[in-house]
Amino acid sequence: MGAEMTLGAEEELHLIDLGSGQLSARAPQVLSRLDPASYSAELQRTTVETNTDVVTSLTELREELLRLRKGLVEAAARDGLGVAAVGTAPRSTFTDFELTATGRYGRMQEQYRLLVDEQLICGTQVHVGVSDRDLAVEIMQRVAPSLPVLLALSASSPFWNGQDTGYASIRTTVWQRWPTAGSTGPLESAAQYDELLADLIASGVIGDEKMAYFDVRPSSHAPTLELRVADACPLVDDAVLIAGLFRAGVRAAELDVLAGRPRPQVPSPLHRAGIWQAARGGLSGNLLDGTEHPRPVPAPEAVRALLTRLRPQLEELGDWEEVAELTEATLARGNSADRQRAAFVERGELDDVVRLVVEETRGSAAGEAPATAALRRYRTRAGDEAVGGNARPRPVYREVIEHVRRRGPAGMAAAEAERDAWARERQLAYVVTGPGGLSREPFHVDLVPRVVLPHEWRQLRRGLVQRARAIECFLRDVYGEQRVLRDGVLPRDAVVGAPGWDERATRLPAGAVRAAVAGFDLVRDEHGGWRVLEDNVRDPSGIAYAVAARDVVDAVLPDLPRPGAVLDPATAFEQLRSTLLARARPGTRPVLLSSGPASAAWFEHRKLADGAGLLLAGADDLDVQRGRVLHRPSGDPVGVLYLRLDGALPDLRDGAGRAIGREVFDVAVEGGVVLANAPGNGVADDKAMYRSVPELVNYYLGERPLLESVPTYRLGDEGERRAVLERVGELVTKPVDGYGGRGVLIGPHATAAEVAARRQEIAADPARWVAQEVVRLSSVPSWNSGDRTLQPRHVDLRAFVLVRGTAEADCTLADVALTRVAPEGSLVVNSSRGGGAKDTWILREEDDRPDGRR
Repeated sequence: MGAEMTLGAEEELHLIDLGSGQLSARAPQVLSRLDPASYSAELQRTTVETNTDVVTSLTELREELLRLRKGLVEAAARDGLGVAAVGTAPRSTFTDFELTATGRYGRMQEQYRLLVDEQLICGTQVHVGVSDRDLAVEIMQRVAPSLPVLLALSASSPFWNGQDTGYASIRTTVWQRWPTAGSTGPLESAAQYDELLADLIASGVIGDEKMAYFDVRPSSHAPTLELRVADACPLVDDAVLIAGLFRAGVRAAELDVLAGRPRPQVPSPLHRAGIWQAARGGLSGNLLDGTEHPRPVPAPEAVRALLTRLRPQLEELGDWEEVAELTEATLARGNSADRQRAAFVERGELDDVVRLVVEETRGSAAGEAPATAALRRYRTRAGDEAVGGNARPRPVYREVIEHVRRRGPAGMAAAEAERDAWARERQLAYVVTGPGGLSREPFHVDLVPRVVLPHEWRQLRRGLVQRARAIECFLRDVYGEQRVLRDGVLPRDAVVGAPGWDERATRLPAGAVRAAVAGFDLVRDEHGGWRVLEDNVRDPSGIAYAVAARDVVDAVLPDLPRPGAVLDPATAFEQLRSTLLARARPGTRPVLLSSGPASAAWFEHRKLADGAGLLLAGADDLDVQRGRVLHRPSGDPVGVLYLRLDGALPDLRDGAGRAIGREVFDVAVEGGVVLANAPGNGVADDKAMYRSVPELVNYYLGERPLLESVPTYRLGDEGERRAVLERVGELVTKPVDGYGGRGVLIGPHATAAEVAARRQEIAADPARWVAQEVVRLSSVPSWNSGDRTLQPRHVDLRAFVLVRGTAEADCTLADVALTRVAPEGSLVVNSSRGGGAKDTWILREEDDRPDGRR
């Protein structure tokens, strides 16, 4: 007997208290008002299960799901409850679990303990009519390769216990803890399947056949084949899509059985790996391609490949046009996990996520129509900060992007010409040293700004202040008592004598602030989380360039609409001045000591001095008399020197050959002048030390790091070196003392010859190199004058903490940040490697003072 191909579904739905956003254990009260033929209790009292009638078409299934949801929503509303069809409720916590009072469920809790208490999860089970149980057992093994795609489409559980788990479906990882979750392994008949169930029950590990929680199984209560991997889906159309694909997959497997084609053999570890990959990344990451030796491919590619493979069966069932349309709609808007994260990023509030999933669950099958038109030619990608997967601008960027659209190519070309003229007139540039000598390269500012939301800036403020404090404590300690070395937190040879170490820095006063200006390079991942990519405490540049980016955008696009109150980056000048003077003697002057016009950041030196009221000086402008540093042109005593030198201060000589740097340093040793930033700081920001900063946070502050770092390999370690040499083509490798993007090799974008050459360099001098996992940088639209349209470009962010001491109150996150933009197709954002910058709009929180500080 062939498969009947009927359809049905069971949906598990969370009950949500609309006042608190928390789960509500009032399922018994709600169920008392509902038809028990269609609604039933589940393991936890916060969940109701719906059971559709048996239907024959996707249209009928959609109508059934909508009918049952409508009934539940209306019944729950009487108790002030909402309904959420998601794998995990965004605000669920472990303490929300309350057991439904039945003997069976009580026995399960007694046996499985914590495993039961964690089951605050909901799924969608799809049933396809296959009454021949031998055929059902054969088909369930043949459809296994397609299950990760169906899971990725359904993924709706990124949040668990009040936080983002990093998974698209954390429900899957919770569910797979059951002893019978996953695949059955090879089976030849229904009799073997029944024997397997009997053995499991006899073992005492499960109590009955309903607890056979396999990914696909012959139903324990109906003549169907039951799909069990899918999360509950807020949008009914997503559930309908999964049902359509699953039914077509069942039909394709049936035809293979009838044709006598051999069953694909997928080893259980590979099947489990495919399920895990889908749960981790959903539609935003990779899925395994389902071949005999699977390789990762972008999730949309895997989805479309499955759709194409099943087209004959979809056409046979009359479902092709509908399923093809639903597939593209889901890929465009993203799965529920994508949409939930997008909602969270807007304000950083889980309440917004709860509101979204409740509204989608009670709304139309396809969800609300988008509020804005799509950017038809925009190359959408996971992790774009401004444009969603449906190619529609996110709310905070809508007016900006609409403004660019209204200007059109001609208007943008005129604005770019005006920008370039503005930059030339003000010498907005950086200096490059090449074979032909010094050259001035224009500093390119893209006219489409980047927005940093208030809750993001609040998170960065806390995390970067913490990091700056730890680094300042480390610098004082390592050039002083060296407790961190004595206590074994860091090996001595990783610090003393390492690149950036300067023995002369041990002479500075013990209480001297070492890193008054700390710069941090950050990247934002595809989930909206921030990571520190590099620490810069020698002489981080960027403040003046960020102010200039605002100036040029204000001058060229004065009518560009802003989404709210934006911090003024120019306030960083006064913040910088007050930080520098905090420890200087009264009546003295602050000086910016520069290497002069040949310095790469000469533009910044001039603008910082002008904006912060600093005297701009070179070696010839300084004198030392009677233990004081003087500014020769004015004769004024110098209280603080902000060092923006290309070399170390003690090595500085003036035009007459006088060792003025050494004399100035001697004054600093005696406390006669403050040095910001101090010589020797390079030991804290070399790429090898970066890996240890989280340990320094714990050691000096007794805290856990608030911002994550990028996984980093120190190649002086033999074990790590061996692992990296095998993966140079997959990793980013860079010199430990590199800067400006020099020496960076991004393995996946490198040629075979470049990878081979880097292996040789690492083998020759391992301690000189570090390796990092590739980070998927977020992107923001930039105007592409060649394509005459907006296109995504990778970006990072440099932020600055101004340090006056080691206490939290002594550190200020400056009201400025520099967004650096990579060229098309590149991940390297440095200006010297062809990158540019964007104006960074940091949105002010409502209770911020006008100067942007809290």
